[in-house]
Amino acid sequence: MAEDNLLDQSEFIEIHGARVHNLKNIDVSIPRNQLVVITGLSGSGKSSLAFDTIYAEGQRRYIETFSAYARQFLGNMERPDVDQITGLSPVIAIEQKTISKNPRSTVGTITEIYDFLRLLFARAGDAFSHVTGEKMIQYSEDQIIDLITETYQGKKIVLLSPVVRGRKGHYRELFEQILKMGFIRARVDGEIIDLTDRYKLDRYKTHNVEIVIDRMKVDAGATERVKQSVKTALKHGKGVLMVLDSDTEEIKHFSKNLMCPTSGISYDEPAPNMFSFNSPYGACKACNGIGTINKIDLNKIVPDDSLSIYRGALTPLGDYKNNWIFKQLEAIVKKYDCTLKTAFKEFPEELKRIILEGSDQSFEVQSSVGLNDYSIKFEGLLNFIERQAEENPSKALQRWATGFMATETCPTCKGARLNKDSLYFKIDDKNIAELASMDLVELDQWLDGIEARISNKQLLIAGELLKEIRARLGFLLDVGLNYLTLNRSAKTLSGGEAQRIRLATQIGSQLVGVLYILDEPSIGLHQRDNERLIQSLKQLRDLGNSVIVVEHDKDMIITADYVLDIGPGAGTHGGRVIAEGKPQDIISGESTTANYLTGVKEISAPTERRKGNGQELKLTGCTGHNLKNVSINFPLGKLIGVTGVSGSGKSSLINQTLYPILSQYFYRSSKIPLPYKKIDGLKHIDKVIEIDQSPIGRTPRSNPATYTGVLTEIRALYAQTPEAKIRGYKPGRFSFNTKGGRCEDCQGAGLRTIEMNFMPDVYVPCETCNGRRYNRETLEVRYKSKSIADVLGMTIEQAVDFFEAHPKIYRKLITLKDVGLGYITLGQQSTTLSGGEAQRIKLAAELSKRDTGNTFYILDEPTTGLHFEDINLLAGVLNRLVDSGNTVLVIEHNMDIIKIADHIIDVGLEGGAGGGQILATGTPEEIVAINKGYTAKFLKQELAVAAI
Repeated sequence: MAEDNLLDQSEFIEIHGARVHNLKNIDVSIPRNQLVVITGLSGSGKSSLAFDTIYAEGQRRYIETFSAYARQFLGNMERPDVDQITGLSPVIAIEQKTISKNPRSTVGTITEIYDFLRLLFARAGDAFSHVTGEKMIQYSEDQIIDLITETYQGKKIVLLSPVVRGRKGHYRELFEQILKMGFIRARVDGEIIDLTDRYKLDRYKTHNVEIVIDRMKVDAGATERVKQSVKTALKHGKGVLMVLDSDTEEIKHFSKNLMCPTSGISYDEPAPNMFSFNSPYGACKACNGIGTINKIDLNKIVPDDSLSIYRGALTPLGDYKNNWIFKQLEAIVKKYDCTLKTAFKEFPEELKRIILEGSDQSFEVQSSVGLNDYSIKFEGLLNFIERQAEENPSKALQRWATGFMATETCPTCKGARLNKDSLYFKIDDKNIAELASMDLVELDQWLDGIEARISNKQLLIAGELLKEIRARLGFLLDVGLNYLTLNRSAKTLSGGEAQRIRLATQIGSQLVGVLYILDEPSIGLHQRDNERLIQSLKQLRDLGNSVIVVEHDKDMIITADYVLDIGPGAGTHGGRVIAEGKPQDIISGESTTANYLTGVKEISAPTERRKGNGQELKLTGCTGHNLKNVSINFPLGKLIGVTGVSGSGKSSLINQTLYPILSQYFYRSSKIPLPYKKIDGLKHIDKVIEIDQSPIGRTPRSNPATYTGVLTEIRALYAQTPEAKIRGYKPGRFSFNTKGGRCEDCQGAGLRTIEMNFMPDVYVPCETCNGRRYNRETLEVRYKSKSIADVLGMTIEQAVDFFEAHPKIYRKLITLKDVGLGYITLGQQSTTLSGGEAQRIKLAAELSKRDTGNTFYILDEPTTGLHFEDINLLAGVLNRLVDSGNTVLVIEHNMDIIKIADHIIDVGLEGGAGGGQILATGTPEEIVAINKGYTAKFLKQELAVAAI
């Protein structure tokens, strides 16, 4: 309908007949210019309504406004399965996807704060010499003439134009050119000489060369001569000249550029790109603006020096093979009276150096086919690996080479990313890299009163820039990101952090009349900061926008203007609006959400905490990131909750210190932990499993059935059917990843990939198999009247009943149902799963295995994306793991999980520099009694409610 494309200025967004995914032909009226929360069980249809219906239609209408020429590159977007949507404003979705994986993208570049800082330093920064530390001086031509006339009045001087500064070469052509210009003298390496034809220097030595422009006595009658000579000197010296006092031999530098008056070091006129690590003008040359370099890790090359080269001491080469590289090594070690069977540690240091770093000396390698011996120079294993990493066109070989490298801070720029000159421009004694490394609270404090600490000239230039920086900084602080730094790489941000950065950016854009849709912005946020987030959303609303939030947070639901409760169940059992209205209307209802909000249903704290098995892990001296020499004990056989405000150091302590230590110990992982002194008690556990929210796969081929391994059992079952045996089909026939049974047009993906020139690739169902992945012959094989494609289309709940008689299959499926994933299908593409769903699939996969009872599980915010009812299910699953004797550690902000923990480690007090300390440890009751930090306050309220 043509009128659908017009912005309807009615008071409601009217949705009629929405049937996307599991939505049951629903009609909804959502008030405009209000904060609206859509809640309900996980999988009930919240995202289907918010993103796949409302946002998808807004996006489709936007693309329809493009010209026919532009649309041919984008393709036509299908209309969502909905009868009509009216009152729709331009839509912006702020989702949880990480902003960028590019190492050049930082918090500062995303928010544009760094761009304003670059402009500030280019226009108002003071330059200092990196040689003497003196403030750089810049003169006009007239000022230089006046200074020379005043300073050297009555003295004999020599005016010089520097043309070579600290470079090697013979410079014969340069001297010939100087003679042709009419100059007969030059100052070479501090000595004035008369130039002659074919004069040249030692090409292997470093030289300084200046043209002698004029020799004169400065007096009243020499003013015009000084003026002309200065102009000539500046012309040939490219804006720089030197004055030699003939009596004292003292040299002074004068420049139209920024210059150190003592050393003569000059900088180019500053421009914003001089302070950009993404520009060749500003980036550190050693690391190309990344701040880190890849350096070969010798521990990866020679992990065990008690082995011989014959037995694989050199990991990149492996065990002895009859090939050219081992022939060379044989010749080299023979020269040092050793053999390839000698332990590597027994080699002389000189021999080790030659093998690893190479040598210019020649070694005779005997021919194995009766030809003349070869004389070779050995390149060295390290040089070979570096060359493969940098130059080899094969991505596989590059990956192989980088596998022997470790990332370390660039030794040239010390991680600042910028070149030396850029770092010597300062404002209030701080360079731009120092400001970028401050957390946002520190930066805000530095900006406070900066006007009083800079010159009037700087203030005149910086006024508007400081206003813009403060405004953007304020928005980031308002959404609880005070612990971030501007140089924090975007790829290290969590989904929740990335989403709140986008939210702050949108508030800063000051758009009006827009519909914003957010996906759980409270993820990763401590209860303390929730109020600030809610205020930011209200601020977005008060600008004149409509805000729809898909959320489970209790405070968010209660403070909303309007609430939609979708349910009553998940998957096929959901998709209906079971309650809508103001929060008080929802609370007075009888839905599952209402029951948890009113306390009719609750997640109960246990009456008695587990005692554990009496053993513990002791981690000592953790100093990574903001951790302040932390030492902590982890009691085993308990459910451990690690809490604290965002940025307090939880992830630094657990994900980046403890887990890499355990992973190295059990699996020889290459991930390097943050600095620590020692760990004790590793003998008390037999493995570690981290269950995070990273995707179970990055392509549509990956799905819950393949990840959990249940498809392998199902394929074996189908291969045992009479029809499969008659046709001679093996289990591989029922795999959509191998040739034979799959649809070859889509190669078993069920989807065709359409490459978009300006946008991400789009997946459309395969026209040949209609998304069923298999060819016709494979689909003719049936079990209980269902083909293998029908099984992949079943929900977990349906599959549990279907395979009830098959214990191996049933055990894996029932664990998926137990973690609250009964609504997803077995073949659901991994790209459509949320982080929380991916994490629960991993949890189910671990639960379905037979555990040893001594496993250490680490989960990072497992309540992400979970409704109160689903958190109750999750609590039961975690308790099952601990009751089997395992240790489960959860990093969590959700009080429903924290209150059921046996042992709590509270990190704080604040985020960033104000965190990194252990505030309290013990049971929830002990944390409340200690009453230190923010967690205790909220936990006290939670336990009090539970007690009632």
